[in-house]
Amino acid sequence: MCHAPDDRPAIRAVGGAASNAGALVLRSSDGTRFDAFFARAENRTGVGMVVLPDNGGLGEFYKELAHRLAAEGVEAVTIDYYGRTSGLGPRPAGFNSDEHMAMTSPETVDADVRAAIEYLRSPEGGGVKKVFTVGFCFGGAISWRQSARGVDGAIGFYGSGAALRESVPDLRVLVAPLLLLVAEADPYFPIEDSRRIDAELEEAGVPHRTVIYAGAPHGFFSSGEWEEACGDSWREVLEFVRRYAIA
Repeated sequence: MCHAPDDRPAIRAVGGAASNAGALVLRSSDGTRFDAFFARAENRTGVGMVVLPDNGGLGEFYKELAHRLAAEGVEAVTIDYYGRTSGLGPRPAGFNSDEHMAMTSPETVDADVRAAIEYLRSPEGGGVKKVFTVGFCFGGAISWRQSARGVDGAIGFYGSGAALRESVPDLRVLVAPLLLLVAEADPYFPIEDSRRIDAELEEAGVPHRTVIYAGAPHGFFSSGEWEEACGDSWREVLEFVRRYAIA
């Protein structure tokens, strides 16, 4: 995983607050029940965000991110990927997230994302009119491919261009705008492949913006050493949402 259990988003909470937040169980289209976490905005804007974690699944970092989004007026729900293989509730000591990640499929993960989107659009979830996704690492490519599945925009931090290419062979089906936030010194997803997917998206006519953070490592969004990159990437996220929420 790229964010340890005690990591927190390295961004300041400004603006409003979450009016309500807590644990949630969602149901996918195949009947699978899976864990999630919601944060409702105090100052509602009609915008929602599905937060897609790294391979570690639903953790405190991503719950805190939901709170930060709610403080910006964005209804947020963070999901877990492993309801089918690990069930509900806290993970036991020694839980091997890589093993469970290997048992996921794009189809089942996308169905779980769809359940989260439907929750945000329901009265219980805020009745939002515009929905975005934001993903990290494993969740980055998952987020980007939602561009073909009815969202208003899709954001990915240090995601895999190769994984996007594999799960979406024809990039021309991606229609909602993408935001790619790239760590130049990422040892897992080489900068060359990030530049390649940027060029391929351009060739396919996909609306997108790629921002490369010079020298930044994988997971920079929680590193105090990369405060400037954290702040800039957060501004990019909020500006992206504002731009396409009113489009």
